[in-house]
Amino acid sequence: MTGSLFIITAASGTGKTSLVKQLLATTNDLTVSISHTTRAPRPGEIEGHDYHFTEIDTFITAIGDGAFLEHAEVFGNYYGTAERSVRAQLESGVDVILEIDWQGALQVKEIFTEATMIFILPPSLTTLRQRLSTRAQDSIEVIEQRLAGAVTEMAQYVHFDYVIINDNFEVALTELKAIIVADRQTLTRQQRRYHRTITTLLADNTDEE
Repeated sequence: MTGSLFIITAASGTGKTSLVKQLLATTNDLTVSISHTTRAPRPGEIEGHDYHFTEIDTFITAIGDGAFLEHAEVFGNYYGTAERSVRAQLESGVDVILEIDWQGALQVKEIFTEATMIFILPPSLTTLRQRLSTRAQDSIEVIEQRLAGAVTEMAQYVHFDYVIINDNFEVALTELKAIIVADRQTLTRQQRRYHRTITTLLADNTDEE
């Protein structure tokens, strides 16, 4: 059985990572693809859990080898998703989440045309600034860079299938989970999952009557 691919995109500080973390903790058969990045680890981040922290020369070589499903440069750092890893997870029947920027999302959609694309927006730019400042992971200069690019990033929501406004965390989480649950009930997935049950239900039992 093949899993579904969900692409989740948001401007930095919108709360995407926190939502995905809680979604994974409360949803079975769901995993997140670990991206590669050339940026340095932030406090508390773990290699192989948050990211695969990669030297820039190694990253560039991987690009040349066609190892990435998508890759992009964001604020001077490279990010990329290993294609082999994603395909292996999907083929095992697990649903996979990609937490990537809008450029990467559009790249992946060209390859996985059935992928479900979800964009998360903040309730306001003021809230976005507060969240970026509160998490204290970036310098003031980087925060201003992220805010400057936020409007351009958020304007890309029109290319996505679903939009969630992360004003109330619990409400946004419920909406995100609803998208996953709904996808699992589609005709194609239910036919694969319950092939034997459906076949039995529709079998001709006239001989037993």
